[in-house]
Amino acid sequence: MSDPAGVSASDLAAFVARALDRCGLPGEDAAAVAELMTQADLTGADAHGIFRLPQYVRRLEAGGVNPRPAIRVSRTAPATALVDGDNGMGHLVMKRAAETAIEMARETGVAWVGARRSNHAGPAALYASMPLAAGMIGLYSAVASANHMAVWGGSEPLLGTNPLAVAIPALSEPPVVLDIATTVVSYGTIKNYALNSRTLPPGWLIERATGEPLLDPKRSSEGILQPVGGYKGSGLALVLGLLAGTLNGAAFGRNVVDFNADASSETNTGHFILALDVSRFMPLAAFGEAVDRDLQGLKASQRMPGVDVIRLPGSDRERRVRERGRNGIPIPAPLLADLQALAGRLRIEPLVVQKEAG
Repeated sequence: MSDPAGVSASDLAAFVARALDRCGLPGEDAAAVAELMTQADLTGADAHGIFRLPQYVRRLEAGGVNPRPAIRVSRTAPATALVDGDNGMGHLVMKRAAETAIEMARETGVAWVGARRSNHAGPAALYASMPLAAGMIGLYSAVASANHMAVWGGSEPLLGTNPLAVAIPALSEPPVVLDIATTVVSYGTIKNYALNSRTLPPGWLIERATGEPLLDPKRSSEGILQPVGGYKGSGLALVLGLLAGTLNGAAFGRNVVDFNADASSETNTGHFILALDVSRFMPLAAFGEAVDRDLQGLKASQRMPGVDVIRLPGSDRERRVRERGRNGIPIPAPLLADLQALAGRLRIEPLVVQKEAG
């Protein structure tokens, strides 16, 4: 395989903004989505950043996403609110939801904000991390934009990879940022493997008809993803789907629209975000010191043979942001070709690369 091209964060964001502007998003909205997509790539969520742009463009062009939504926030109680995204870009909907949760939590100590009539919004950690800057803990989940998992014991894909992300501030240590799919691997990773013609490891995907391992990512439509932790992952996906989907009047189960196969239908994607003000329990600095102490104790604990370093959720995220900010965001050759072709079709300036692939 060719070496990936390196693209600066600023050039990547500018390219995404140009493409979304061409698809009808107002300039401010296009820039906001571009910033969040670039942040996904900077943190290493490679299946949820620029990789998704061609798909977003297809849905915008086909009318599946409203480029100029009137996003509405209804505050239903002192600590709860519901956001109607008017079928807008999920990044815009969840940015508004997170901002609302933070604002409310400043008043009440904790806030839960649900969202409906949204769309795919990128990696869960983007939104769980937003409360960190306000000295808060964030928790986020969503109904995935397609069903790729069966309820435990079933063979019909009626559950999504429904992610769960939690972000907890520290003081000198990197914040703890856990972002997991409820399947062994996200479907975006399967698509990335297909794009790069890579064979899947056993245990990720099984054939619906036989239950046997499915190793060809280009045959993923014939399979179902395996839940993390067996029946526990299936149960967690179900619970998160009810909280992010059913509770908000959003899609769940058979009502989920596969945005990979359907570019024109409204998906009615549901999400929720919770913001918790640390200072309602103890001073933020004291909590940060305690978290640092606990994390440092875990990292210094005895290691298994062959393990050089104990890594905690969020530590690699911080490292990747530094490295990619310095060296550029890697874009695999097949994806770069798709993006440059997209630029030609949209009649926008192509993506600027710092070094050519190969």
